Amino acid sequence: MADDFDLSENGVNHQKPENDEDVMTTAQGVAVADDQNWLKAGARGPQLLEDHIAREKIFHFDHERIPERVVHARGYGVHGEFELTDPIPELTRAGVLGGEKGKKTPVFTRFSTVAGNKGSPDLARDVRGFAVKFYTEEGNWDIVGNNIPVFFIQDAIKFPDLIHAVKPAPDRGFPQAQSAHDNFWDFVTLTPESMHMVMWQMSDRTIPRSLRFMEGFGIHTFRLINADGKSSFVKFHWKPKQGLQSVVWNEALKINGADPDFHRRDMWNSIDAGDYPQWDLGVQVFDEEFAEKFEFDVLDSTKIIPEEQVPVRIIGTMTLNNNVDNFFAETEQVAFCTQNIVPGIDFTDDPLLQGRNFSYLDTQLKRLGGPNFTHIPINAPRCPVRHFQQDGHMAMTNPKGRANYEPNSWGTGDGKEEDRGPRACPMNGFTSYEAPVTGPKLRTRSETFADHYSQARQFYISQTPTEQTHMANAFVFELSKVERMDIRKRMVGHLRHVDASFAQEVSDGLGLDELPPKVPLAREPRTDLPESPALSILKNGPGSFKGRKLGIYIAEGADAKVVQALQDAAKDAGAMVGIIAPNVAGAKLSDGKKLEANEKIDGGPSVMFDAVAIVMAKDTATTMAKDKPSQDFVSDAFAHAKFIAYVPEVMPLFEAVSVGEKMDDGFFDVSGDTGAKDFIEACGKLRFWDRAPVKQD
Repeated sequence: MADDFDLSENGVNHQKPENDEDVMTTAQGVAVADDQNWLKAGARGPQLLEDHIAREKIFHFDHERIPERVVHARGYGVHGEFELTDPIPELTRAGVLGGEKGKKTPVFTRFSTVAGNKGSPDLARDVRGFAVKFYTEEGNWDIVGNNIPVFFIQDAIKFPDLIHAVKPAPDRGFPQAQSAHDNFWDFVTLTPESMHMVMWQMSDRTIPRSLRFMEGFGIHTFRLINADGKSSFVKFHWKPKQGLQSVVWNEALKINGADPDFHRRDMWNSIDAGDYPQWDLGVQVFDEEFAEKFEFDVLDSTKIIPEEQVPVRIIGTMTLNNNVDNFFAETEQVAFCTQNIVPGIDFTDDPLLQGRNFSYLDTQLKRLGGPNFTHIPINAPRCPVRHFQQDGHMAMTNPKGRANYEPNSWGTGDGKEEDRGPRACPMNGFTSYEAPVTGPKLRTRSETFADHYSQARQFYISQTPTEQTHMANAFVFELSKVERMDIRKRMVGHLRHVDASFAQEVSDGLGLDELPPKVPLAREPRTDLPESPALSILKNGPGSFKGRKLGIYIAEGADAKVVQALQDAAKDAGAMVGIIAPNVAGAKLSDGKKLEANEKIDGGPSVMFDAVAIVMAKDTATTMAKDKPSQDFVSDAFAHAKFIAYVPEVMPLFEAVSVGEKMDDGFFDVSGDTGAKDFIEACGKLRFWDRAPVKQD
């Protein structure tokens, strides 16, 4: 409102506070009279250093950045809650998992990419971090995982090498947020243990459609300890209730150009609209006997335990229902540590996990400036905290009383019980599982970790032909960016141990004259592992259009009834709708009413939507047929195997991009009474994959 401002003589607007609570202050709480002008000696004179208000403001601005994470720098955090639906007290004494049915625990979840910096795009081909902080009544518990259940390396000592290899080359500072370069493929082709993870990385798992539509995994084998001290092994799984979904590579490239914040915006808008994403927390629980008989070492983080062998038991549901109030204070300052566990949960001797436990605490010290990062609200436990740790950088609270050490004899009859401080509690406190430990000191790798290809093959044969084609294309694309021929050939030599036809397909795609030789083996891989349907995205889709987004491209004279029918059908299915028009002001429909657009056509390409509809009058469709963004909207939707709704009047636009003669069962004429409903029902399949080329056996 204009009357909210005072216009001073020099033309600077000063917005008036509505009440005392709106008065601006310094960090010391002193009210500010003028936030527009530095104190000067005369109206045109030099600035004065005595202006403590300006000095404080600039001082804080100069120091408002902290070191970004070395990995997982680009992240997005959301608040929510975890509800326990199937308690497991027989397996763990942790209240968050073994308490009463219906028990709710606050959580904060941060999703991220791994390789890129904070300013990199969301749709880079990359592993996604999936970290959850539970604010339990017994302390904070962090599941610090990824959207892929295995990792590149088996021992944490190789983590710096892995990250150095995938990050921008130190001499030139590029490429950014991608693995399609010599250093990365040089490293992994010299590290055979990476082969299983590389297969996942080249799958569509690393280009998810949304953070809402991907799985999460704790990766490592942990222990659950019950009240009697009995131990069970466990792996943690997050399964999206919305189903799995990814984009195709060409879409990812175009989305990064159209909206590099695509994943962030999608999550914010979904929660803001009340469409809260949910994941079921599942556990794979097994004992020592199974671990001894299993084909691979359960301590090897490059291996999974197929769900067909150990089913995932669903024990609770996480609902993310609250966007952050401040990105920096929460998402940027949140500190996850694999070492954060509560009584009833314990570690195993997984060498990658052991190294992460050492590393993460040191990381937080570097990023957040000192040992008191747990005083920051997003990291602070929601349960009482009592200890003798004191002082340090940015201490918010210090222990009360005279004693800052333990044991002490204060409170033993002197009438000053408050001075004694806390004491350890053997009955309820955290105790480690008494696993026997023996053996000489060695720098070695267990022989049980030596098979690097069997599960890589199992992952490949578990994919649909469409997914296998995408994987081959991904390998060809990435290796085509590698300049050294010997590295390309070495990778194909690894793939020959995974699947012969797949290796040949990649070799042909690279234009190699002959199939490179197989690389030497540490152990002969198995070829008898069965398919695991749980490893496929397309076999685990949602089966509905709920939570997805329909893009409706309209122009002047569009049939108002058809547009309304599409909106209603999408809403009934629990989907969102975006209106696209030649101008963002929208278009006047056939009923004479103007429908405002969400996007102008060149700012709302079809790659931003899960399915599209084009509704126009014939004359406007003829005009749009000459418009390049409109042509791209249709041709990209067709190329990306999307379901396409249309009215017959838009045929001039289809014919302009040679789609008219290629129309298939993925096209729906929605001019009839049930057309919109039939279209949205078909969209539950998400893609019309029959339109996409696949590998031929």
